[in-house]
Amino acid sequence: MLRGDMVGLRARHETDVPILQSELYDDIATRSRADSRPWRPITPGSAASPYTVSDPTDDAACFSVVLLADEELVGEALLWGIDLHNRIAHLGISLRSAFRSRRLGTDTVRLLCHYGFVVRGLHRLQVETLADNAAMIRAATRAGFVVEGTLRRSAWAHGDFADEVILGLLATEWNTN
Repeated sequence: MLRGDMVGLRARHETDVPILQSELYDDIATRSRADSRPWRPITPGSAASPYTVSDPTDDAACFSVVLLADEELVGEALLWGIDLHNRIAHLGISLRSAFRSRRLGTDTVRLLCHYGFVVRGLHRLQVETLADNAAMIRAATRAGFVVEGTLRRSAWAHGDFADEVILGLLATEWNTN
């Protein structure tokens, strides 16, 4: 397990899947804003669930986020679109509603940076989020990410087009403190 100040990143367990499915995926409004693919109903336990436990791949690293104090499940975190040639990846997190607004997102982003830069040897990490997702922008900037630009009305999010903000962090800029 990767350990931060308050949370840890560990492999997904089968017991995590129903909780993540119910609280993150089945919250249609939130999920529609967090994923570029359209929401569709998925039966609990289906292999099509984005939380299904599977073998590791070279292009994604999926984690469950847990509290260090008691290992309660907080949410999910992932590096996706890992490009080993260019040594870049995209970063994403999604926290259960009961755990939001507690700075756990910042701790989670920092752990993903450690994993990406130290464990995987990546050169650049990138976040794409809706411009009104203040919590993700705040967590990323606290971890050292820099806003690099805005893609105007580029994301279809729950019935309307929305601006998307791109944030980036290079390994040489990352501060491990």
